[in-house]
Amino acid sequence: MRRLLSLACLLVLLVGCLPPAQTQLKMENDFEEMKRHLARLEQGRNDGGSQSRRQLENLGRQVAELQSGLDTLRVEFQSINGRLDDLGRANEQAAADMALVRDDLGMQISVLAERLAKTETKIAQLAVPAPAPAPVAPSVKPATKTSAEQDYQQALEKILTGSDFAGGRADLEKFLKKYPKHELSVNALYWIGEAFYGEKKYENAILKFQEVIQKYSDHPKAASALLKQGKAFAALGDTSNAETTWKQLLKTFPLSPEAKKAKKLLK
Repeated sequence: MRRLLSLACLLVLLVGCLPPAQTQLKMENDFEEMKRHLARLEQGRNDGGSQSRRQLENLGRQVAELQSGLDTLRVEFQSINGRLDDLGRANEQAAADMALVRDDLGMQISVLAERLAKTETKIAQLAVPAPAPAPVAPSVKPATKTSAEQDYQQALEKILTGSDFAGGRADLEKFLKKYPKHELSVNALYWIGEAFYGEKKYENAILKFQEVIQKYSDHPKAASALLKQGKAFAALGDTSNAETTWKQLLKTFPLSPEAKKAKKLLK
């Protein structure tokens, strides 16, 4: 614009030396040319601004589409993470249940092995060279133990399968009354707590697990009882007592498999 004004001034000075008619014609032509030039500049500026606006609008739409796609991916990612967390918790619970069953079966095998060794020792002691009939008394006592183990196993199956928590719990309570000093009594007491937990009677489960912890503080089942007692507290929404119980497990049984699970639950 400054260049055009300078040109106009120069034209005025130049035409001052021309005759009036020529000066008027020259000025009119020059002004018309200036008007056309200004019009072209204005049109170019308007066209450039319109094009810039269109480009900005296109870029804005592209950014909006990308943002929408990103939000969709984030929602899908969170949904997948949620499903993976659910699967992880289900797998941990299944692994914990299998570990309990394994430990219980291991205890039963140990009991049977010990009973077999004692029976073989008694048979060796009672054996005589004379062809006398084998005494009946030694065979009666193992039969009683076998019956006890069968009662225990039948009650345990009701709890493990989830078919009859209350029935399995009642059978185990009868087992404890009938065989209070049996090697499997600690297991029976623990699984009564598991039955209460399966029935969602978490307060009863906590009390039963506490009984295991107090009566059998050095037994491996005490570690399992601490772990599941913490879960019962958590199910009631009492996270403070749940964490306290798991910390006690870490302190009392730091090398147990249950301690590893407690560490994960405390994170």
